[in-house]
Amino acid sequence: MSERTLCFLVDDLPPTKLLLGFKKRGFGAGRFVGIGGKIEEREGVETAVMREVAEEIGVTLTPQDLHSFGTVDFQFPAKSSWSQQVHIFVTQSWTGNIIESDEIRPIWFGIDQIPYDKMWQDARHWLPYILAGTPIKGTFIFADDNETVTHVTIEDFREY
Repeated sequence: MSERTLCFLVDDLPPTKLLLGFKKRGFGAGRFVGIGGKIEEREGVETAVMREVAEEIGVTLTPQDLHSFGTVDFQFPAKSSWSQQVHIFVTQSWTGNIIESDEIRPIWFGIDQIPYDKMWQDARHWLPYILAGTPIKGTFIFADDNETVTHVTIEDFREY
């Protein structure tokens, strides 16, 4: 299972607005997603999320800007190369201007206007925990269509 990162930029804690990216190409194209991606060989999780955010939306983060909110495992039995463990972060601090890249078109949404119907099906299960300030450990198993969630486990990560 590959390791990846995901970062959500918010206006405040608790947030009233959330930045999502419309994915223009690659894994998840055509959906709204958080900002993040692969962890390169010999790269730490925090370094990876800061690099990915800079590449995808042009802003700079520091380790102090990052709030860790746990991990989510996504299992795709019909396409095991898609299976991944994702490290979730939230930040309300960055430097620079948010820009569009060839991969991501960033768009701000009010917390009550998140386009769950245009995201991966799992997001409606776990993203509300993150936005409420609850770190999680989640597992999602997808059906053979690689779209439909067949199994959900979400644990409050503060219990560990």
